[in-house]
Amino acid sequence: MGYADPKQLGTGLRQRLYSRAFIVGNIERPQDRFVYLVLDTQSGDTAVRYGIIQTLKELGPEYAVYGHHNIAVTGTHSHAGPGGWLNYLLPQITSKGFDRQGYQAIVDGAVLSIRKAHESLQPGYLSAGTTKVLGANINRSLFSYLANPEAERMKYFKSKEEDGSVEKDLTMLKFQRASDGKNIGVLTWFPVHGTSMLGNNTVVTGDNKGVAAWLFEKSVRGDSSAAEDFVAGFSQANMGDVSPNVLGAWCEDQSGLQCSFKNSTCSNGKSQACHGRGPAFRVHDDGASSCFEIGRRQFEPAKQLYDHLINNPSPVRGPWVKAFHTFHDMSNFTFVLPDGRSARTCPAALGYPFAAGTTDGPGAFDFTQHNGNENTTMPIWKVVRYFIKAPGEEQKACQHPKPILLDVGEILRPYEWSPNIVDVQAFRVGQFAIVVSPGEATTMAGRRWKEAVGKSFKTILDQDMRQTYGYTGGPLSNPIVVLGGPANTYTHYITTKEEYQIQRYEGASTLYGPHTLNAYINVTLSFLPYLSSESTSPPVHDEKSFPPDNSNRSLSFIPAVVRDAPPLFKSFGDVLVDVDSTRGYHRGDTIRAVFVGANPRNNLRLEGTYAAVEKLFVDQVNPQKSEWRTVRNDEDWSLIYSWKRKNSVMGTSEVEITWETGEETDEWWDKELGPGVYRLKYYGDSKSLFGGKILEFEGVSGAFTLV
Repeated sequence: MGYADPKQLGTGLRQRLYSRAFIVGNIERPQDRFVYLVLDTQSGDTAVRYGIIQTLKELGPEYAVYGHHNIAVTGTHSHAGPGGWLNYLLPQITSKGFDRQGYQAIVDGAVLSIRKAHESLQPGYLSAGTTKVLGANINRSLFSYLANPEAERMKYFKSKEEDGSVEKDLTMLKFQRASDGKNIGVLTWFPVHGTSMLGNNTVVTGDNKGVAAWLFEKSVRGDSSAAEDFVAGFSQANMGDVSPNVLGAWCEDQSGLQCSFKNSTCSNGKSQACHGRGPAFRVHDDGASSCFEIGRRQFEPAKQLYDHLINNPSPVRGPWVKAFHTFHDMSNFTFVLPDGRSARTCPAALGYPFAAGTTDGPGAFDFTQHNGNENTTMPIWKVVRYFIKAPGEEQKACQHPKPILLDVGEILRPYEWSPNIVDVQAFRVGQFAIVVSPGEATTMAGRRWKEAVGKSFKTILDQDMRQTYGYTGGPLSNPIVVLGGPANTYTHYITTKEEYQIQRYEGASTLYGPHTLNAYINVTLSFLPYLSSESTSPPVHDEKSFPPDNSNRSLSFIPAVVRDAPPLFKSFGDVLVDVDSTRGYHRGDTIRAVFVGANPRNNLRLEGTYAAVEKLFVDQVNPQKSEWRTVRNDEDWSLIYSWKRKNSVMGTSEVEITWETGEETDEWWDKELGPGVYRLKYYGDSKSLFGGKILEFEGVSGAFTLV
């Protein structure tokens, strides 16, 4: 969904998006298992999750073991992916409605990844470990974070570099099969927003976590200790206030000043010029260099931890694999706080500072963080608010001090704008517990949630140990708790009550009022006994509690592809601008070719590619047997596919394939490439005007040497 900017229209692909599935099960009780999905998307989603579960049902009884209780659909929170696939109206608006094709691609990809994981299920071992990741994240709402009690903040202060304002720990589960001892994957949790690619970027990538996963999987290819189909999942954690733009927020107005601390504005009092800077912000490439660097900074310590766990395993022990999931209505939930006071949540609402955006992606007009309200913005916004849905006095009091801009939880026409019914879910394997969050929990909110779960889970763990082993204590008795998300449905943000009072972007986007976090903790703890070994079945879902599936009634104003046509005297795939075959290229050069193209929406080429680099492998004995082999495709960071419609009426398009050889490391050059003869290849699909028939075609550049 990019940055929810209708002007940010996709033009190509830098890195293909993936679904990565991890299944953990109990050998003695095969029905006890869970699926943790890591999608290269902005978040999990209600409609997508419904689609996944329904498709699995249609696969037959073998997949009946998977359902609402044990499938977590998480997103890496990339802001460099397609939009239009989310279940509720609000995020659909900036994408011109619901995109059925994109939605189905996500569902199909997720199901395919689950099938691959399911078909490869076998006995194995899990190891867990933690390492530090430095230089990859900062707190973008430090003013809000400082509102938390000092004593609480000081518990996490360790040094100037690790001041506690964000979490620096990366936690890993390593998967190893028992049959041959090969490692088959890793699943990690580390908090950092997928906002390295900037708001002016128009090519699809998995952002920094997509880079980290790709680097990890690439690093173990050919490693004798790793399986051929090794999978690396880089899941999100409590990243609600965490930015990859580690150089801080600066005013891009030639003033050379940092943005204001409290509300992230510049000298004109507005937020539009305030932008976070990534480590390579001086490179004008829409954030690509910074994205790669932040991905690398996650990959390298993760790989070091993986290597350490190979030689020094830290086992996840115990036969217990459990899962629970419930749908919970947050619109008017009354519960008791830990101190005995009564509290309640509210129907979903977004405050004025929500429209101000963040330093990762500033908003528009005159909205500001922290002090934005109907008195500090143009009167037109008050009119707009009342025209859409004016919040009642009870809702204002419940959400206080949030100045409500959009009362989304009480708008039901033409269908729900935002969720009131949320997913609360948790998994457990041995001493390892996963809290599955539907929203973006801030640093401190995530800590409180994990700490509360950890205390209750410790009681469950001790009881299970006594029953199974006859004793407690030792490393096994220390629970490991991680938080993953945003998952299952997107509920925006989850702040602490103290951060909520500040009403920066994160607080204004905490949907259910100041007690949102405590409500999530309350519901999680009430269902936590289902993770006990004594639990024989997950909680039963009340059919009346299910959230709506809007996928079949969502509005869509996305124009269809009408036709494709080549220019006069040209054919699809013809080369318009060729490589320079007369001179040799050197490693570090950027090599381009332009082809007569067609709309990529005609065929998303799932499990395929739009672009490739091929190398000529010469048979010295029999040159007639020489062949072109693919050495790069559109999953590779160095290869970029760009599409441009030249004439909408005539249906003509051009496609540029770009190979940035400077992105190839010494290791990749030596192992996978090397000097030789290469060519660029384009795979396309055209749509005819009459009948709408889709026809495949290919385009090939001239051959060139690279040294």
